[in-house]
Amino acid sequence: MVVRVATVAFEGVDARPVDVQVQIANGNVVFTVVGLGDKAVAESRERVRAALNSSGLALPAKRITVNLAPADLPKEGSHYDLPIALGIMAAIGAIAPDALQNYTVLGELALDGAITAVAGVLPAAIAANARGHGLICPHDCGPEAAWAGQDLDVLAPISLIQLVNHFKGTQVMARPRPGVRAVSSALPDLRDVKGQESAKRALEIAAAGGHNLLFNGPPGAGKSMLAARLPSILPPLTPAELLEVSLIHSIAGDLAGGALTDQRPFRAPHHSASMAALVGGGARARPGEISLAHHGVLFLDELPEFQAQALDSLRQPLETGEVAIARAAHRTVYPARFQLVAAMNPCRCGHAMDLGFSCHRQPNERCMAQYQTRISGPLLDRIDLHVEAPAVAAADLMLPPPSEGSAEVAARVGAARDIQRARYAAMGLKNVGSNAAAPAAVIEQAAQPDASGLKLVQEASERLRLSARGFHRVLKLARTIADLDGATTVGAIHLAEALSYRVDATRLLRAA
Repeated sequence: MVVRVATVAFEGVDARPVDVQVQIANGNVVFTVVGLGDKAVAESRERVRAALNSSGLALPAKRITVNLAPADLPKEGSHYDLPIALGIMAAIGAIAPDALQNYTVLGELALDGAITAVAGVLPAAIAANARGHGLICPHDCGPEAAWAGQDLDVLAPISLIQLVNHFKGTQVMARPRPGVRAVSSALPDLRDVKGQESAKRALEIAAAGGHNLLFNGPPGAGKSMLAARLPSILPPLTPAELLEVSLIHSIAGDLAGGALTDQRPFRAPHHSASMAALVGGGARARPGEISLAHHGVLFLDELPEFQAQALDSLRQPLETGEVAIARAAHRTVYPARFQLVAAMNPCRCGHAMDLGFSCHRQPNERCMAQYQTRISGPLLDRIDLHVEAPAVAAADLMLPPPSEGSAEVAARVGAARDIQRARYAAMGLKNVGSNAAAPAAVIEQAAQPDASGLKLVQEASERLRLSARGFHRVLKLARTIADLDGATTVGAIHLAEALSYRVDATRLLRAA
């Protein structure tokens, strides 16, 4: 007799069905797990054996074979412990075999029989719901699984004994409730920033349209302080965006307590991060920082100090909104529609822009150019707003806090985002929620400038040597500025401000 238990294997954010087949037959006393499993799957034999012993059951002195089908699909992770254990329990008659027919099962077993949390419960729950199955998962992951659907039957036991008692009818488990993560009300406020009015304006534009932003200024000017206050003015995630973000964080095991939040992700990796840490990778092709920042912000402080190869690996995801991690054995695709915000010093010492400062090694302009050319031109071309953040004078720091804070800016940003969502929904692009994510052909139609604006763009394109990408990014930026102003058409004043944020990258190369 062969007992079958349904579970899943993960490919990116997708959960593929896996059939756990358990057979107990006469022969040599051996416990074998086959089906292209990794080290964690092979070690499940000892965890299952110890968990069953702690629960008052002993493995029979027979030949136990567990097959994870399909056999050519790689199986990774410890979430196969629970389906293997339940399959063995059904095979020896500890539970009724038909009790597991309509359930997808995943969970890791502790040696005392407790069921511990695993990653990927949310995509597994969605896959189970699509198959018409219920879900059996660890107790700590129950609030996460409950988000997959109100009609989904979710069992979240603490231990094997509790699950067996539920099947026998001696103990009834309540359906877990969806978990909501409490959002801290003490987010850093823009009212804390004194001076830097032009940088605040650029931050508002970037938030309103989802544009990439680069702050360039001396140490202590407030670049990191401004970036840290970006989450306080960003609109909350839409339900569709919340689902996409939660799937990625579930796969990565970052959903604390299975609770979800509509606050946009804000990731700030250290400049020593490797390329695999940024874009994803490793033996199991885990999502990287750019995927964990999906529909949110990736903040890179000290931008030139990152590895050049790691920075250049961001170029393709910035355009496509996804990252494909290709390995010899498999290929995994993760979403990566993120907003890049970066900060850097003008040179290594950071004081080349100070009045009266003279570098003792070489002219200031050349020192700045050599430091800034660590960043490739194609990456700079993908950044919409290049903003200089000068040092703040002591007289500005002694002034009272500004009257306008994050709440007032967030209201304008939210109104602009509503305009953009309505515009692209009317065009049939329901998945486009910001100007930065709009395709080039669409933005030409949505941001068609008037005659004076068109003449301005033509003249500026020659002077700034705008690429085709740069031209469309200027249009997107101008469309966002017009949305903040409540204007239906893009005028010359909007294009002029958008062009002021572009940088002539060839000037740096000539200076270097």
